[in-house]
Amino acid sequence: MAAKTDLARDLAGIVGPGHVRMDAGALAAYARDATPLHHSLPQAVVLPGTTEEVAAVLRYATTRGIPVVPRGAGSNLCAGTVPLAGGIVLVLTRLNRILEISPQELLARVQTGVTTAQLADASAEAGLLYAPDPGSRTVSTVGGNIATCAGGLRGLKYGVTRNYVLGLEAVLATGEIIRTGGRLWKDVAGYDLTRLLTGSEGTLAVITEATVALLPAPEDTGTGVAYFASLADASRAVAAVIASGIVPATLEFLDRRCIAAVEEFAGLGLRRDAGALLLFGDDGPPETVAAALARIQEVCAEAGALEVSLAADLTHADALLAARRCSLPALSRLGSLTILEDVTVPRHRLAEMVDRIDEIAARYDLLIATFGHAGDGNLHPTCVLDPDDGAAIDRAHKAFAEIFAAAIERDGTITGEHGVGAAKLPYLADKIGADQVALLRRIKNAFDPAGILNPRKLGS
Repeated sequence: MAAKTDLARDLAGIVGPGHVRMDAGALAAYARDATPLHHSLPQAVVLPGTTEEVAAVLRYATTRGIPVVPRGAGSNLCAGTVPLAGGIVLVLTRLNRILEISPQELLARVQTGVTTAQLADASAEAGLLYAPDPGSRTVSTVGGNIATCAGGLRGLKYGVTRNYVLGLEAVLATGEIIRTGGRLWKDVAGYDLTRLLTGSEGTLAVITEATVALLPAPEDTGTGVAYFASLADASRAVAAVIASGIVPATLEFLDRRCIAAVEEFAGLGLRRDAGALLLFGDDGPPETVAAALARIQEVCAEAGALEVSLAADLTHADALLAARRCSLPALSRLGSLTILEDVTVPRHRLAEMVDRIDEIAARYDLLIATFGHAGDGNLHPTCVLDPDDGAAIDRAHKAFAEIFAAAIERDGTITGEHGVGAAKLPYLADKIGADQVALLRRIKNAFDPAGILNPRKLGS
């Protein structure tokens, strides 16, 4: 690996001295992402301003065998952007331009440092909807969302990030710039490299630009909340809603612990005596929204809801959505260390999985609250503990290993939207099997023969 002075000089020659950081403070800041308990110092932090600069950095790194970790805002929750092998953290936030919004073609072209919220707001100004809606939308970048195939609150009705990625500009480890896909909804020329790069977590290429699909903005939206004595009752309501032919835009849940934490944090007037809260909503023509919400109310009542109500206005609707979005910060107030994970199971096994999480938490003497996307079976078990309690941290690792195994046993997965990263790599073979792990390694070698891109993650 290059000496520190040589590395600083060479990288500055590519991106300019103002965009290379090697001071102790910068290295420490980029040694971690939003995932607790994972950190590793890089040698250098580089902020390229163009695709060509990205290509030059990668050519340089490949020639010298220097690891490179692509990174956006660092909001991921799987340690996917922690530089475990040191090297260069390649921060793409300067690639932050919205290049095009096309109402005629229902698409946008953006550089991958644009935040999800910026793309959504620009689309809305044109009367369009960018549907992916991750909880970190105000800070997470489009590139990061694509790298992890992020989900979000609208996933049930609208799908996840991969459903909207039409084409990519990406740079291979060798410095080659490729364009996959394009502006078309239909294009089956060759292997689907766009889909392959989506969710590849920075291990195959560095994504610098994306063409994404947009939708006409819905005419109206509506939101409601139902309280249940137990999550089992709420789960039955979720199954009944889907069985009735309604696919809501939003169908989220909080368990008892989350309700209490959110109410203590935000004072939104939530019922503390409920065992579960189901947040539901829909969008579309006003008459369609009204009919859907009325039917969801009926279904929840029939499933034994303690109370069902609709938001009277936009302010009330925003408050209800805030209850779901602030679950993590609310829980974080209960301890100095918060470990947020995600597993997914079939919808009909949602309550069973939450019961299993509760049993595991009790056995390991841990506070684990669960919230998530009821409509697609994606749960976020969240453990709050003292970072100085080594024994508790060890118990938490063992508890989550059992939670991942329990999800797999129930025909589920170890991650629905956060990604594998470093945090879940030890459990990947349990989910996909040794043969598929070996195949991932062969794919990784084809894209990155020197093995410099995000090493010790997928394909390593």
